[in-house]
Amino acid sequence: MSEQERVVVTGLGTVNPLGYDTETTWEQALAGTSGVGELTRVNKDEFPMKVAAELKDFNAGDFMDKKEARKMDRFTQFAVASAFMALKDADLEINDDNAERTGVWIGSGIGGMETYEQQFRNFLDKGARRVSPFFVPMMIPDMASGQVSIATGAKGINSCSVTACASGTNSIGDSFKVIQRGDADIMITGGTEAPITNIAVAGFSAAKAITTSEDPATASRPFDANRNGFVMGEGGAILILESLTSAKRRGAHIYAEIVGYGATGDAYHITAPAPEGEGGQRSMQQALEDGGLAPEDITYMNAHGTSTEYNDKYETMALKKVFGSHASELLVSSTKSMTGHLLGAAGAIEALFTVKAIEDGVIPPTINYETPDPDCDLDYVPNEKREVSINAALSNSLGFGGHNATLAFKQFVE
Repeated sequence: MSEQERVVVTGLGTVNPLGYDTETTWEQALAGTSGVGELTRVNKDEFPMKVAAELKDFNAGDFMDKKEARKMDRFTQFAVASAFMALKDADLEINDDNAERTGVWIGSGIGGMETYEQQFRNFLDKGARRVSPFFVPMMIPDMASGQVSIATGAKGINSCSVTACASGTNSIGDSFKVIQRGDADIMITGGTEAPITNIAVAGFSAAKAITTSEDPATASRPFDANRNGFVMGEGGAILILESLTSAKRRGAHIYAEIVGYGATGDAYHITAPAPEGEGGQRSMQQALEDGGLAPEDITYMNAHGTSTEYNDKYETMALKKVFGSHASELLVSSTKSMTGHLLGAAGAIEALFTVKAIEDGVIPPTINYETPDPDCDLDYVPNEKREVSINAALSNSLGFGGHNATLAFKQFVE
């Protein structure tokens, strides 16, 4: 077997509740700004959920051809917009020379729920003949990846991970492995989600996973003793992963190196995490081992940190198990405190935050941390950013169905 390729991050793009580009998003995150507001995409009087992290003035026509955008569900529009920005950021043009060595792998937890809901209403109210011919190709979760491939001309592997809240992280991790084993030189990868629809909000509300707080500013409060559920968010984030050989040949800017990936299953419960975060423990350990990293090499952990009772407690227990005595030195933050929970896109925006933290040497805070929980007693970088040199960092995603995924990044050194 030939020597494995080193893989680096050369481009970033995102539309999310904090901003419609990476620079604005990062500035807002470091400032501890909340992207959560009053629920407006559905009638909040009909649901126990009253707040959400929405993209309130997103206009797909600002990022792509309006005619093409009309053939895409909102979740796909987020992915295409983010991909165009990431390619521009990477100063990367896909052409005849590299198209077949450039792949796309973009995850989504639930795909085109807005399209599904609209077209099912058409079916019920007006009959089968009024269902759009675009219904299926707008709804299916893989269409974000498919449309990005079409829009950019990328002809390499084209795939989609549907692993609930781990979808974005699994997509990035699997893309890393595609390049590492030499099957592609470049991957356009990340996650996207547009779940704020009537049926999705009803379903998550029935599962009692969502906060019922009516105060947008403080509703998302990971690791705080008074947390009572996650805040639903929407958006997309894309990373350009590239072999070091390709990046150096192009003279590309390198944000960080991706070095490790762990992925495990709880084999426990459809929604609840395994006790003590056992599956997450193994995922983190795998990522460390894959990256040739020791626990004490990790400065920062971007936690899954959903603001739900069991996730935050068990993720803390898992971190203590994996990091041992180093856990007390570890800097942990949940950027979901600001973005809300982007479900299948969560791991992608959080990977972006992790990469930026490494490059700039500053950790975004966990906002709304007011009342310590005895079960959550690590350093969660409360309320204020922390400037610190970061050698290596992990990002965690833990999803319904017992999906656990962890990415390991480090500073790029020749």
